Amino acid sequence: MLLDSIERTNACCSRERPSVEKNMYTIPRYCDLDGVIEISPLFEGVSLTTLEACDTIHVRTRNSDYAIFLLDPKSGRALLRGGECFIEPVEATVSGSTFGGCMLKAGWLGVGLRMEIYSNGQRTVTSPVQSVRVERADFGADQCDSIESGLAEMSASGNH
Repeated sequence: MLLDSIERTNACCSRERPSVEKNMYTIPRYCDLDGVIEISPLFEGVSLTTLEACDTIHVRTRNSDYAIFLLDPKSGRALLRGGECFIEPVEATVSGSTFGGCMLKAGWLGVGLRMEIYSNGQRTVTSPVQSVRVERADFGADQCDSIESGLAEMSASGNH
Protein backbone atom coordinates (compact mmCIF):
# COMPACT_ATOMS: atom_id res chain seq x y z
CA MET A 1 0.00 0.00 0.00
CA LEU A 2 1.31 3.46 -0.87
CA LEU A 3 1.77 5.63 2.18
CA ASP A 4 3.08 8.77 0.52
CA SER A 5 0.97 11.90 0.86
CA ILE A 6 -0.38 14.50 -1.51
CA GLU A 7 -1.41 18.09 -0.95
CA ARG A 8 -5.06 19.04 -1.45
CA THR A 9 -7.19 22.11 -0.99
CA ASN A 10 -10.87 22.12 -0.20
CA ALA A 11 -11.46 24.72 -2.93
CA CYS A 12 -13.91 22.49 -4.78
CA CYS A 13 -16.07 22.29 -1.68
CA SER A 14 -15.76 25.96 -0.75
CA ARG A 15 -18.17 27.01 -3.53
CA GLU A 16 -20.86 24.94 -1.89
CA ARG A 17 -20.06 26.18 1.61
CA PRO A 18 -18.51 29.68 1.34
CA SER A 19 -17.81 29.80 5.09
CA VAL A 20 -15.20 27.04 4.76
CA GLU A 21 -11.66 28.40 4.55
CA LYS A 22 -9.34 27.31 1.78
CA ASN A 23 -6.80 25.51 3.95
CA MET A 24 -4.06 23.27 2.70
CA TYR A 25 -3.98 19.85 4.25
CA THR A 26 -2.25 16.58 3.59
CA ILE A 27 -4.08 13.33 2.96
CA PRO A 28 -2.64 9.86 2.52
CA ARG A 29 -2.33 8.78 -1.12
CA TYR A 30 -4.75 5.88 -0.60
CA CYS A 31 -7.51 8.41 0.29
CA ASP A 32 -7.16 10.03 -3.15
CA LEU A 33 -9.24 8.49 -5.96
CA ASP A 34 -6.10 7.60 -7.95
CA GLY A 35 -4.73 5.87 -4.86
CA VAL A 36 -7.97 4.01 -4.21
CA ILE A 37 -7.92 2.69 -7.78
CA GLU A 38 -4.24 1.66 -7.39
CA ILE A 39 -4.87 -0.37 -4.24
CA SER A 40 -8.11 -1.97 -5.38
CA PRO A 41 -7.65 -4.29 -8.35
CA LEU A 42 -11.34 -5.15 -8.00
CA PHE A 43 -12.35 -1.90 -9.70
CA GLU A 44 -13.37 -2.73 -13.27
CA GLY A 45 -13.26 0.00 -15.86
CA VAL A 46 -11.79 1.42 -19.02
CA SER A 47 -9.23 4.14 -19.64
CA LEU A 48 -10.30 6.44 -22.48
CA THR A 49 -6.66 6.83 -23.58
CA THR A 50 -6.50 3.12 -24.48
CA LEU A 51 -9.31 3.59 -27.01
CA GLU A 52 -9.42 5.04 -30.52
CA ALA A 53 -11.57 7.72 -32.15
CA CYS A 54 -14.89 6.20 -33.30
CA ASP A 55 -14.88 3.49 -30.63
CA THR A 56 -18.18 3.35 -28.76
CA ILE A 57 -18.49 2.83 -25.01
CA HIS A 58 -21.77 1.40 -23.75
CA VAL A 59 -22.32 2.27 -20.10
CA ARG A 60 -25.14 1.00 -17.91
CA THR A 61 -25.69 2.95 -14.70
CA ARG A 62 -28.15 2.17 -11.94
CA ASN A 63 -30.77 4.38 -13.64
CA SER A 64 -29.85 4.66 -17.34
CA ASP A 65 -27.98 3.38 -20.38
CA TYR A 66 -25.50 5.57 -22.28
CA ALA A 67 -23.78 5.27 -25.66
CA ILE A 68 -20.54 7.27 -25.91
CA PHE A 69 -19.14 7.64 -29.44
CA LEU A 70 -15.55 8.85 -28.94
CA LEU A 71 -14.37 11.70 -31.14
CA ASP A 72 -11.11 12.36 -29.24
CA PRO A 73 -10.22 9.83 -26.53
CA LYS A 74 -7.36 11.97 -25.15
CA SER A 75 -9.66 14.89 -24.28
CA GLY A 76 -12.80 12.80 -23.67
CA ARG A 77 -14.69 14.63 -26.45
CA ALA A 78 -17.58 12.46 -27.59
CA LEU A 79 -21.10 12.26 -28.92
CA LEU A 80 -23.21 11.05 -26.05
CA ARG A 81 -26.75 9.74 -25.83
CA GLY A 82 -28.61 8.33 -22.84
CA GLY A 83 -30.28 9.07 -19.56
CA GLU A 84 -32.82 11.82 -18.94
CA CYS A 85 -30.39 14.59 -19.84
CA PHE A 86 -29.15 13.26 -23.18
CA ILE A 87 -32.19 11.86 -25.00
CA GLU A 88 -30.81 13.18 -28.30
CA PRO A 89 -27.09 12.78 -29.13
CA VAL A 90 -25.06 15.76 -27.93
CA GLU A 91 -21.39 16.66 -28.08
CA ALA A 92 -19.93 16.36 -24.60
CA THR A 93 -16.73 15.82 -22.67
CA VAL A 94 -16.55 12.65 -20.63
CA SER A 95 -14.33 13.77 -17.76
CA GLY A 96 -13.97 10.51 -15.88
CA SER A 97 -15.23 8.79 -12.73
CA THR A 98 -16.07 10.12 -9.30
CA PHE A 99 -17.53 8.90 -6.03
CA GLY A 100 -19.85 11.90 -6.36
CA GLY A 101 -17.71 14.43 -4.50
CA CYS A 102 -14.63 16.48 -5.34
CA MET A 103 -12.31 13.63 -6.37
CA LEU A 104 -12.17 12.69 -10.05
CA LYS A 105 -10.28 9.90 -11.81
CA ALA A 106 -9.81 11.74 -15.11
CA GLY A 107 -10.12 9.80 -18.37
CA TRP A 108 -11.32 6.61 -16.70
CA LEU A 109 -14.80 5.06 -16.40
CA GLY A 110 -15.12 2.69 -13.47
CA VAL A 111 -17.78 0.24 -12.36
CA GLY A 112 -19.23 1.31 -9.02
CA LEU A 113 -18.28 4.95 -9.58
CA ARG A 114 -20.27 7.76 -11.24
CA MET A 115 -19.52 9.20 -14.68
CA GLU A 116 -18.86 12.92 -14.84
CA ILE A 117 -19.92 14.58 -18.11
CA TYR A 118 -19.72 18.20 -19.30
CA SER A 119 -22.07 19.43 -22.01
CA ASN A 120 -23.35 22.90 -22.88
CA GLY A 121 -21.59 24.37 -19.84
CA GLN A 122 -23.35 21.96 -17.46
CA ARG A 123 -21.77 19.26 -15.28
CA THR A 124 -23.75 16.02 -15.07
CA VAL A 125 -22.92 13.23 -12.65
CA THR A 126 -24.65 9.91 -13.31
CA SER A 127 -25.87 7.25 -10.92
CA PRO A 128 -23.24 4.55 -10.20
CA VAL A 129 -21.96 2.62 -13.22
CA GLN A 130 -22.96 -1.04 -13.25
CA SER A 131 -21.24 -2.15 -16.47
CA VAL A 132 -18.97 -0.86 -19.22
CA ARG A 133 -18.63 -2.43 -22.68
CA VAL A 134 -16.40 -1.17 -25.51
CA GLU A 135 -17.31 -1.62 -29.17
CA ARG A 136 -14.24 -1.10 -31.35
CA ALA A 137 -14.54 0.68 -34.72
CA ASP A 138 -13.80 -1.59 -37.69
CA PHE A 139 -12.46 1.13 -39.96
CA GLY A 140 -9.59 3.64 -40.22
CA ALA A 141 -9.21 7.13 -38.73
CA ASP A 142 -9.86 8.77 -42.14
CA GLN A 143 -13.32 7.18 -42.22
CA CYS A 144 -13.93 8.35 -38.66
CA ASP A 145 -13.07 11.93 -39.72
CA SER A 146 -15.65 11.74 -42.52
CA ILE A 147 -18.26 10.35 -40.10
CA GLU A 148 -17.54 13.19 -37.66
CA SER A 149 -17.85 15.76 -40.48
CA GLY A 150 -21.16 14.22 -41.56
CA LEU A 151 -22.50 14.31 -38.00
CA ALA A 152 -21.48 17.98 -37.68
CA GLU A 153 -23.26 18.80 -40.96
CA MET A 154 -26.42 16.96 -39.88
CA SER A 155 -26.37 18.75 -36.55
CA ALA A 156 -25.91 22.15 -38.22
CA SER A 157 -28.69 21.52 -40.78
CA GLY A 158 -31.01 20.33 -38.01
CA ASN A 159 -30.66 23.70 -36.25
CA HIS A 160 -32.00 25.71 -39.23
